[in-house]
Amino acid sequence: MVILLGLTVAFLNTGCIGNSQSDSNKSSSNNLNSPVDPAENSQQQLSSLSIVMIPSQNSEEQKEKRELFADYLEEKLGLPVNIQIPENYDTAIDLIAEGKVQMAYLGPFSYVKAKQRNSKLEPIVAYIDRRTGRPSYTSTIVANTESGIKTIEDLKGKRFGFVNQSSTSGYLVPLSHLVSQNIDPEKDFTEVLYMGSHNKNAAALEAGKIDAAGINKPTYLNAQKSGQLSPEKYQLLWESDPIPNAPIVISRELPADFISNLQKALINAPPDMAALSGAKSDGYTLVQDRDYEPIRELQRTLGLKTAE
Repeated sequence: MVILLGLTVAFLNTGCIGNSQSDSNKSSSNNLNSPVDPAENSQQQLSSLSIVMIPSQNSEEQKEKRELFADYLEEKLGLPVNIQIPENYDTAIDLIAEGKVQMAYLGPFSYVKAKQRNSKLEPIVAYIDRRTGRPSYTSTIVANTESGIKTIEDLKGKRFGFVNQSSTSGYLVPLSHLVSQNIDPEKDFTEVLYMGSHNKNAAALEAGKIDAAGINKPTYLNAQKSGQLSPEKYQLLWESDPIPNAPIVISRELPADFISNLQKALINAPPDMAALSGAKSDGYTLVQDRDYEPIRELQRTLGLKTAE
């Protein structure tokens, strides 16, 4: 097992998320919720499994989880597992879209971007959030009250931190809310920073580099619990509707039996191993490409360019 670091508007329809979970429970023995056509499958024999993960979190706890995850897959699949954590989201998208790795742990928006570049990519599972019992999570906007911020409107004239322009809960979803409130980040903020990961965004807020941040709810809760973002000083201004959870993505060009074994291993994985992004999980459930259509709709609504 090898882990490489630093490699170079109402919107979300919660019905999609709920349907995904119920469909998954009914078809857990199916592969990708629909058969893979062997005639379209390269059937190459894999000597190892290369995985890329977006750098959404960089804590020691997450490093340990990734190592356990890799060890588990090696045991179940009988192959060496190599995990790469790039310096940015876009490199992760490049690697899976260009077929340089066989599997990816992506955010919803980074999956959508990768799929737009490589139609053979499919999501196979997403983790179940232990707090809600659903394969979904939320985005938040958190502000330093000492900067004079009490409402979303107060963000105008302040410094704001996003995660990355390919992040869902750290860019796409909070951006959508800001726009719905007639806030144009390019015009209405004195400075916009992209911190690269959710925990770095929370750290920048604590350090006073920014006045408010768009981060996912698990990161906010962890930062609050640790005392990094105390509720006395940092206020949760807004929380989104549920977002379909980060998918594990593969290519349909992989051997059909390998995909089936991989999916089975993931579904049967220990619950705590599933969430590699900082959340508490209750294992994986099956997902389909259609579950991420609300993300594509947000991309279209905001006029963000389609990945090529």
